[in-house]
Amino acid sequence: MLATALTATLAGLQAHLVRVEVEARRGPPTFELVGLAEAAVRESRVRVRSALAQLGVHLSECQVIVNLAPADVRKTGSGFDLAIAAAALGALGAAPRDAIEGALLVGELSLEGTVQPLRGVLPQLLEARRRGVARAIVPRANSAEAALVDGLDVRTVGSLAELLSALCGRSELPRAAAVAETSPARALDDLVDVRGQSAARRALEIAAAGGHNLLMIGPPGSGKTMLARRLPGILPALTNEQALEVTAIHSVAGLLSASRGLSRARPFRAPHHTVSEIGLVGGGDGPRPGEVSLAHAGVLFLDELAEIRRGALEALRQPLEDGVVTISRAHGKATFPARLLLVGAMNPCPCGWLGDGSGRCACAPERIRAYRAKVSGPLLDRIDVHVVLPPVEVAALQGPARGEGSEAVRARVERAAAIQRERHARGEVNAATNAALGPRDLDRVAPLCADGARMLAAAVDRLGLSARAYGKVLRVARTLADLEGAAAVGPAHVAEAIGLRVLDRGALAAAA
Repeated sequence: MLATALTATLAGLQAHLVRVEVEARRGPPTFELVGLAEAAVRESRVRVRSALAQLGVHLSECQVIVNLAPADVRKTGSGFDLAIAAAALGALGAAPRDAIEGALLVGELSLEGTVQPLRGVLPQLLEARRRGVARAIVPRANSAEAALVDGLDVRTVGSLAELLSALCGRSELPRAAAVAETSPARALDDLVDVRGQSAARRALEIAAAGGHNLLMIGPPGSGKTMLARRLPGILPALTNEQALEVTAIHSVAGLLSASRGLSRARPFRAPHHTVSEIGLVGGGDGPRPGEVSLAHAGVLFLDELAEIRRGALEALRQPLEDGVVTISRAHGKATFPARLLLVGAMNPCPCGWLGDGSGRCACAPERIRAYRAKVSGPLLDRIDVHVVLPPVEVAALQGPARGEGSEAVRARVERAAAIQRERHARGEVNAATNAALGPRDLDRVAPLCADGARMLAAAVDRLGLSARAYGKVLRVARTLADLEGAAAVGPAHVAEAIGLRVLDRGALAAAA
């Protein structure tokens, strides 16, 4: 007899539905599997045969043929086991064939028939809903993320025996249970702990308000890492769409725990400076998301920026520009979102002590230039806000005065972000953050007065700003106006935005 079931395979974040056709008939014992299946899928024959044997269903006198359609789509992963086993039960007459028709089944089987959790269940269910599938059966350990998909009757299963009982009408599978959402902890890393560094605090607020990439240059101990770790605490709350994207990415990467539902906290990723190109932007066989995608809608902190290998740094250029990463391989390509806030930190020179006033730096000018040249001009061009951190004075460390806490700063950031979202909702611009505004958007929402235009033109001539940097200055100026609640971009906003580009090529060489 022939029985069919539905399952899915992943290519990046994109899921493709797969129809599993199983034909079983009496004859010499064989188990054939066709349909462009990679190794983990082909190995399902062993797992399915063993799991069926645990139920007393033996294939010693059967020919079993499994076809995975469409045949021209590459099948990857171990999530085909449950659908193959269920269709085999129907084909062998151990379960009603119509009990699984039209339902999506995903899950890996152990040899004893236990259903193991999978990565990427959320995007598979979202695709099934989009394609009009009404029912789904997933591993019980994936219940929290499965419950996030509305409009789909999602049931969970712990073993093949439990599934067989449900298919035969002897029991009912429980629905996927939602996990109570918990607010992200904001008080762990608070800006109130930062002493001094008023310019860096201001830069951090601007970056958070407009989604601008940030570069901090300062000697060791000046607070670069401390400031970066406090950035997620002042970012606006994730929208529901962003939270679902973040959860889906972490599900595909296998980073979603069984007790965790929707991810409401902004991601913060801080890879070591020895990170590889694949580790940073993603890749591998059956491409996995890299750090830039795991930081989507959050913060990617790259400490010791100048020590990261050149190829990995240059691979950042396209994701920073486009907000997505496309990984092409011989067997296909995968696309991951990568709309993140990059925060880079580096020393001013190889020894780190240039300009600290102690005279400890003995780096020759050519060594300083070579060190800074490790971060290319095109990459620097894509970083909106540049700030120099001086050494923290002892008086600031010992004094009782503290700066604003994260809660007060976050309130201003939220107001500025709300202004940007409202402009987007009204159709005035094509992006919800100032950092993502296109040239036409800038013409509409950041026109310059005569004084502002003259000031920016002079800065372009003096600092040698590129056309991209020109646009970055306008975007930052628009964010400064939003933080003040100003309708128009004024000369003061342009002047401050220009001041945040002082590390461009000409000024950087002069500072050395």
